[in-house]
Amino acid sequence: MAKVSITIKDENGAVKSSVCGEERAVLLYEGAYCEGDTITFTTDAVNQHYVVRVDDTMDEALVYITKPEVVYGIPFDEKKVSYNPKSFAGEKHYLTMRTAEAYETAAYRNLAKNVMDQHGDPGCYPHVYANVETRGEAVFAARNAIDGVVSNESHGEWPYESWGINRQDDAEMTLEFGRPVDFDRIVLVTRADFPHDNWWVKATFTFSDGTTEVVDMEKSVKPHEFRIEKKGITWMKLSNLIKADDPSPFPALTQIEVYGK
Repeated sequence: MAKVSITIKDENGAVKSSVCGEERAVLLYEGAYCEGDTITFTTDAVNQHYVVRVDDTMDEALVYITKPEVVYGIPFDEKKVSYNPKSFAGEKHYLTMRTAEAYETAAYRNLAKNVMDQHGDPGCYPHVYANVETRGEAVFAARNAIDGVVSNESHGEWPYESWGINRQDDAEMTLEFGRPVDFDRIVLVTRADFPHDNWWVKATFTFSDGTTEVVDMEKSVKPHEFRIEKKGITWMKLSNLIKADDPSPFPALTQIEVYGK
């Protein structure tokens, strides 16, 4: 049985609230978060699936944890604008962590979604990173592309956060699964704030098995769906993004979804 815990600490590492349990931990923190506060999720059984709720306004995250500690930095100010304004606000917060059930990990689902993804190496998968994020702003961070929010007809603050490429032709994004996965469908929700936005007409997927797939896209608000079947994939990359012949220099990705087991 896994021992799990949730601990809220201030910027100096002092514990503000904590709870632990066997297989499950539930923490109700009654107090306002302060800048520099962190939430630490711990387990004594790594390389396993867990279901984590980092905030009661956000979906639960079904994640694969590879480190004994996952430290989540609570966003403030500019970093907060890519989240629901109600997130991490107020003086009552409900957080949970539990080991995932077998039926949850075996289900056919979106293997890319992780509402609690962060920059760096959090040891919590899926995880995404890119070689560019527009002006380093939170509303254009790569993590926005796997947060489960698919509103794509505008840009900027939640719910219109996206991965912005800062007009770079060599922009690429890597999605890590943390363990081998099998899938048969990839969906790209491209940002469609026309005429502000451009769009991609072609892109390349590169997979950890060394194979590549080139796909075609078009100007559309609707998701682009690709039937691509792969097995035992630990990471994939989206690159070689070819813009349309349009005056706008601003294509962007709202969401990437990868469906399988």
